[in-house]
Amino acid sequence: MDKFRMIFQFFQSNQESFMNGICGIMALASTQMYSAFDFNCPCLPQYNMAYGLGILLVPPFILFLLGFVLNNNISMLAEEWRRPQGQRGKDPAVLRYMFCSMAQRAMIAPAVWVSVTLLDGKCITCAFCTSVPVETFGNASHPHLSQGEIQRILARIPCKEIYNGQELIANEVAVRYLRCISQALGWCFVLLMTTLAFLVRSLRPCFSQVAFLKSRYWSHYIDVERKLFDETCAEHARSFAKVCIQQFFEGMSMDLAAGRCHLPRKASADMGEASKKLLGITDQGTMNTALKSWHRCKPPLHLHPLALPSGNGWAGEGQPPMHPSAPRRETAAYHSLV
Repeated sequence: MDKFRMIFQFFQSNQESFMNGICGIMALASTQMYSAFDFNCPCLPQYNMAYGLGILLVPPFILFLLGFVLNNNISMLAEEWRRPQGQRGKDPAVLRYMFCSMAQRAMIAPAVWVSVTLLDGKCITCAFCTSVPVETFGNASHPHLSQGEIQRILARIPCKEIYNGQELIANEVAVRYLRCISQALGWCFVLLMTTLAFLVRSLRPCFSQVAFLKSRYWSHYIDVERKLFDETCAEHARSFAKVCIQQFFEGMSMDLAAGRCHLPRKASADMGEASKKLLGITDQGTMNTALKSWHRCKPPLHLHPLALPSGNGWAGEGQPPMHPSAPRRETAAYHSLV
């Protein structure tokens, strides 16, 4: 139980670990789905290929889209791509990094499905059973059989219980031939995916490590900024609701008791503390304006000291920025008792 708790805490440590855990669970789920799937080839010449290739390609496409849906960064990427320019520019490198990162994780489950399907061989056997070379493995000179009848017989190869073409070609021979081809394609696909992953992981630091670090940093910054903004809005909403509720009950108590009922001091203190968290935003219109301003013109990524208010406005208005003074040197003296 402690090991599962440690694994769960690791997945919750950051966004990437969480998404890696989700992708691993989806990969295992895709394997379990295929093992639980009841594969039934129609054994008809006009439907075998559509059914076999559909089982091979359609579920991976669904799993790929599901990987994007389960990724929390998809909404953040869409928001960053569609937001107005405002006071902060949009970096295409960061957007590309976010999209590529999501696409790589979303490809894990489809790759597992395709690999398992090809190594199992049922889909290829169903899709290409009519393409077995009868002249090589069977009796191509079988009398009284037209080309259409031969196709109908070959289409029943995946359905062993209704196959009636042992005189034309043995069922075991055709199935073993197609399964060997499917397994060869499966191992080639696994080798290709492994090689591509190795090249991406090993060659990336050799060419664009600096650009990769910058894109990764600002991608994490956008994620952290969004979380902090949501937390700040939630805290403001809680404080706003607390002040509204306290003002409502205070007004009701004054109306009912005609001014003879006094609220306890703790409620007033709590109300004052909640009012400080409102930061001057005390009505719905101002809050809507703040939210709209955050979306339209996010503040630039340049930290500067806040200007101090003066009697006629803001201190420092119309004046050149002052350079920070040199840090004061401090000397520490240590006394030994030895």
